This record gives sequence, C-alpha cells and structure tokens, in this order.
Amino acid sequence: MAATPDIVVLIVVLLPFVAAVLAPFIYRYARDWTGWIVAFVPAAGFVALLTLVDQISTGGAIRVAWPWAPSWGLDLSFLVDGLSLTFALTIAGIGTFILLYSGAYLKGHRQGLFLGYLLAFMGAMQGLVLADNLVALYLFWELTSVASFLLIGFDHTRQAARRAAIQALVVTALGGLALLAAGVVIYSVTGSWNLSDAGGLRGAGYPLLVGLVLLAAFTKSAQVPFHFWLPNAMEAPTPVSAYLHSATMVQGGVYLVARMTPHLGGEPIWNTTLMVFGGVTLLWGAVLALRQTDLKQMLAQTTLASLGLLMLLLGAGTEVAVTAAVLYFLAHALYKAALFLVAGAIDHGTGTRDITALGGLRDTMTVTFIGTIMATVAMVGLPPLLGFFAKEEMYAALALGQMQPLIALAALVIGNALLGAIGLAILIKPFMGEVLPTPIEAHEAPVAMLAGPIVLGALGIVLGFVPTLAGELLVAPATSAILANDVATHLKFGIDLFGWPFWLSVATWALALGVFLRLDVGRALLRRLEGRLGWNFDKGFDAAYFGIVRLAGLVTRLLHHGRLELYLLVIFVLLAAAVLAPLWLMDGLPAWPRRMNLTFYEWGVLGLAAVGVATVVLARNRLFAILALGVQGLAVALLFILVGAPDLGFTQFMVEILSVVILALVMTRLDLDTTDRRPLEDWVRDGSVALLCGVAVTGLLWAVLDWPLDLRLSDFFNANSVPVAHGHNVVNVILVDFRGLDTLGEIAVVMTAGIAALALIRGVRRKASEPVEPPAAPKRSRRKAAA
Repeated sequence: MAATPDIVVLIVVLLPFVAAVLAPFIYRYARDWTGWIVAFVPAAGFVALLTLVDQISTGGAIRVAWPWAPSWGLDLSFLVDGLSLTFALTIAGIGTFILLYSGAYLKGHRQGLFLGYLLAFMGAMQGLVLADNLVALYLFWELTSVASFLLIGFDHTRQAARRAAIQALVVTALGGLALLAAGVVIYSVTGSWNLSDAGGLRGAGYPLLVGLVLLAAFTKSAQVPFHFWLPNAMEAPTPVSAYLHSATMVQGGVYLVARMTPHLGGEPIWNTTLMVFGGVTLLWGAVLALRQTDLKQMLAQTTLASLGLLMLLLGAGTEVAVTAAVLYFLAHALYKAALFLVAGAIDHGTGTRDITALGGLRDTMTVTFIGTIMATVAMVGLPPLLGFFAKEEMYAALALGQMQPLIALAALVIGNALLGAIGLAILIKPFMGEVLPTPIEAHEAPVAMLAGPIVLGALGIVLGFVPTLAGELLVAPATSAILANDVATHLKFGIDLFGWPFWLSVATWALALGVFLRLDVGRALLRRLEGRLGWNFDKGFDAAYFGIVRLAGLVTRLLHHGRLELYLLVIFVLLAAAVLAPLWLMDGLPAWPRRMNLTFYEWGVLGLAAVGVATVVLARNRLFAILALGVQGLAVALLFILVGAPDLGFTQFMVEILSVVILALVMTRLDLDTTDRRPLEDWVRDGSVALLCGVAVTGLLWAVLDWPLDLRLSDFFNANSVPVAHGHNVVNVILVDFRGLDTLGEIAVVMTAGIAALALIRGVRRKASEPVEPPAAPKRSRRKAAA
C-alpha cells in the first residue's frame, strides 16, 4: 500500500534528524558498517517520494499541514509539487551514495559524529525545498547554514577549516537575515505565511522584496560578489563537498529563485538582475577554474560557473529557458557528485589531488577511470547524454537574435567551453600518459566509494537515452511549477544536425579542446595576473571581517568604561526618550489635567511621598536615606489601600520592608567613602534626568488614562478565577495561577538580590577580620649578617 503524503513528508524530513541523533550510537556498535546502515534513511526517503511521482507528473500538488501556532495563523505546512519533488528526489538519491561513501572515506575518523552532521544537513535541506510556510522555510534555511558550518569545519584542528567554516556561516547568515525580512514583507502584503497563498507580489514594496530575495539567493548560491566562500569550503571532507555542490546548500539559492519566480518574475528588475549576475558568475567561475591544479578546487570553481548558468537561465524566464535550467540542474547534480567522489577516490588511492602530480592511473584505478569517463562526458555535453540535451535546450532558448539574449548566449558558449576544457583536464591528466610516482602506491578505492561515481555516471547516460521519460516525470512538472502554468514536455531522443543549437554545441566542443591544449599557458597567465592585482574578494572579506572586530572593540572600550553612574545615566535618558518620542511623534502627549479631584487625605499621602523624596536627596547619612526611601513605598501602599486594593497594599508593604532591610544590611556595612561631596553640575545633571524620567512616566500614564477602559481582561479573570483556578481572591489567583511564572521570576530576583547582599557582607567581614601583616624587614646581605 502506498504511503500517504503525511507519512512521506515525515520520512523525508523528520527521519534524517532522528537518524542524526542515533548515528553516534549506531557507530559505537556497527563501526565500519555504519555508512551502510544510515544510507537506508535517504534511500527510504527516495522510495517514498517515488510514490508521489505519478500524481505530481499529471499536474497535481500535495500540501501537508500540521497546526503549529494557530493563534498566529501558523501551520507547519509542506508543499510537494514538480519543483520541490525534483529537488527532494535529487537530495535523497545522491545522499544515499554520499553516506555510503562517507563510511569508507572517513574510516576511523569520528565517523559517527560526521554521519550525524551529514544526516542533519540532509534533513534541513529536505525541509527547505518542501516547506510551504515562510517561517519553516527560514528555519530550515538557517539549519543548512549551521549544518554546513559544522561539516566544513569538521577537521577543527586546522586553522584553514575553521576559517572556511566561519566565512561560509557569516556570508550565508547575511542572506538568512534578508530572507527573514522578505518573509515579513510577504506576510504584511498577503496576510498569509504560506507561499502557496501568496499570489503576485507587485506593489510599492516590490523592488525591496526583489532585493531581499535575491540577496538571500546570491549568498546561498555563491553568486559574485558573494562567491568567495564556496571555493574555501573545499576544506571540508570530500563527501561534504560532493553533497554541498551537487544537491544541497548552494542549490538552495537556485531553488529560492525558482520558487519565487511565479510571485516576482516577469519584471525587468528581476530578470535582468538574474541574467547579469548569473552571466558574470558563470564566466568568473569558469575562468578561475583554469588556474587550479587541485581537483577539488577545479570542481568548486566549475560549480560557481554552473550556479551562475542556472541563475542566467531562470532570469531568461521563457518556457524553453526554464526547461533548460531544470534539465541542467539534474545533469549537473549527477555528474558533479560523481566527479567529487572520483576526486576523493583519487586522493584516497594516491595521497594527492594535484593533477600535475598524477598520471597513468587508468590501469591501477580502472573502475574509478570508468566512473570519470561517464561523468566528464556529461560535463562536456556529448550526445546522447543528459548534459547534451540540457545544453541544446539552453542554446535553443537564447538563440533568438535579440541583443540581450545574444550576449547571454555568448556567455553560455564561452562558459560551457571552459567547463568542457576542465572536464577534459580531469579525465586526461590523472589517468592518461605515463605513470607518475605518488605519495602512496596507487590502488583502487573500496566498493562503497565506487558505487556513487558508477551509478550516478551511468544514470546520466541512461536518462540521455530516455529524455522523454525524464521530461514527463520531472522536467515538465518542475517547469510548470516555476512558471505557474501547465507545460508539456517537448524533449525527445534525437539530434537535429541542421539546427543552431547543435552547431553551437560543436563550436563549444572545438573551443573546449583548444583551451585544453593551451591549459598550462592559460594557467600561468591567470596566476601572473592575479599576482599583479594583489587583491581578491577573499582578502576583501578578511579586511571587512577584522574591521568589524576592531570596530566592536572600539565600541566596547567606549561604552563599557566601568563607571556605573554613567551606565545608569544612559539607561534612564534612553528610557525617557523611548517613552516621550513615540508619544510626541504619534500626537499622544496628554493635556495637563485641569482639575484633580483628590480628598485631603489623598493630598496628605502625596505630600508624604514628596517629603520622602526630598529627604532621600538631601540626606547625608546612608541609613537615614534608606529609611526615607521606604517612605515612597509606604505612600504607594497607602494609595492602594485608599482606592480599594488592600491586597496590593499589603504586598507593597512586604516588598518595602524587605527592600529596606536588605539595603540597610548592605549599604551600612560596606566601606564606602562618602566624605567627598558631589559637585553642583552632577546634581543638576542627575536631577534633570530624574525629572525627565518622571515627566515621561507621568505623561505615559495620563495618555493611557485618556483611552476608554477595556474591561475584557478584567472580565476574563472574574469569570475564570473560581471555575478554573478555584480561588475567590482574584488578585491572588492572578499572581499565583494566571501569572505564576511572572511571580516566580520576581521571587527569583529578590532571592538573587539577597544572595548578592549576603556575599557582599561576608566579603566585607572577611576583609575586616584578616590580620594586618607588618611590613617585612629589609633583608641584609650575608656579609653584614656575619659581621
């Protein structure tokens, strides 16, 4: 029996988090078999998602929601449509082989903890692509950043790994804040937290919303100028790099742009921005890949280029362009994961990833060589692989004769050619030619490390022979979700030898071969140019980061000077400003009351309070000032009694007695120097601030009293005190039941103050009881002592 959508979502999103918690315990008993065991988690998610393919491929969408915060209109809702299903299947499918690979690659190296982090990363990414609720989307978005931080910095003993993890977290957290702001804007416009209910988001805030969404997407998907963190993330173990670059993390920004296209797309500011930044990132990453010799760095830079390519295609916004983007996402995920796993297998089998130190591995690492062939031909885009059809689609989408598409088309041809040259280098340099000596004797990787490259590479070939099936089940439904209208697949197996796309592909292959043949010359030229510039975005990040740290130190030294009186002065000035400014800006300042209908005894209580204030200010003895301060509490308690609140008056009496006792115990036993009189300017300053705060609080109370009295809360307490709390004293019921936590907090504050006072008193007593040692006699030299 097929699983229900609720069960599928639980398996896909929740199960990885449960497995993440259990992974270290599983490793304790299963040891080297842990990778095989936990790989069943994404495999189960993949199978569960397959049960929904038929329903989604016919144009359906499934929404699953559980109550979360009903009073705020929040449901924990998930949406399964063509777009989210395509991403979720990719995450689960590739994740299965990543976990298998990790079990063998990290054999004996904190494997249980690493697999736990990886499973949490997987669950966060699945939640991100399936979430329909904006709050849940943001939470999963941030969880991917935190999980990637833990994975990139997994080898925390190396400074480079720690730096790369912090850099990735800082950059992507910036985008997370932008996404949070965008979610608030969307809710304020639509009144709903669910993206499926958002509709069009045009209006006065449209440019702001576009900027926030694209900032979030560009930081997550490493678009120029936020691209520098991604190559540095190669400090992570190879399985992390493979997963992060193929199906998770960096693809989150691409997913966000695709998901928001029905709501924000179609306007020049959206489409042009995506095409410009995507095109620049495509060329930037492709060019910088040429200067690398480390396999992982070469693949990392090509990922930058591929992410820019996807943004460019989504920016084009036509049906063919979006179809090309979805098709290329699938092809890129398969071959990029396979190539990263190959790079790890080569490093594992030879001890190096430097292509200048590798050669002739085809005989000793034959299976790895076969996996590399299947992945690189997809990267180059040779027919009839899935990568070829993706390239044909993108060329067909932009070969329209207009200026803007022609510029984008030129960027695509050049970028694809450079990517093809890198693919040839990865295939030929390590495996062809004469055998070169390596740090360890070359040997084949274990089965768990070879399963991924072989299966994923073969899948890219098989899907190329059945593009219609892939188009009907995945590509067309995803394209329909992005464009918010039904799109029928036009993919079919065949090569149009007379069409422009095919000849542009031929030009791409020719240019790729030419660049590969001159790769060493180009690498030397790029490194020389970079050396002359002496600056890059990575160094710019360091300058900005340490500049912020120095600024924080300056602000700390400026504000945290250690003078308590200035701290209090700033606090009370800001308190008065926080009260008066809103009243003044909102025209809420109350008029002075014309008449105060007070009895003679009420005037007497006010007079008593005024006498107490004057006594506190003018008192020269601390004990006398403390007793005078208690007069204020006494006056408040009397006012409570006079207006018919004896319970509050009694409570106020108790608080004042306790306060006076504690202050008397502390202040009269501390050795404080009170001989110096404060200068007049301090009296004027502090008195002015005190009067300002008094005026602010009084004005606020008058403003509140000007409003009609709302009795709904009072009626609620009166109606529920007896049946719910079983108490006839409403005030006591409020303090003990309805506001029980608040009362507990107040008790905790009083208790903390008492403990602090006791510590101060004991410290003073201990200091007073310590004997005073006489000054040590001067030491005499041995010669004088002998005399």
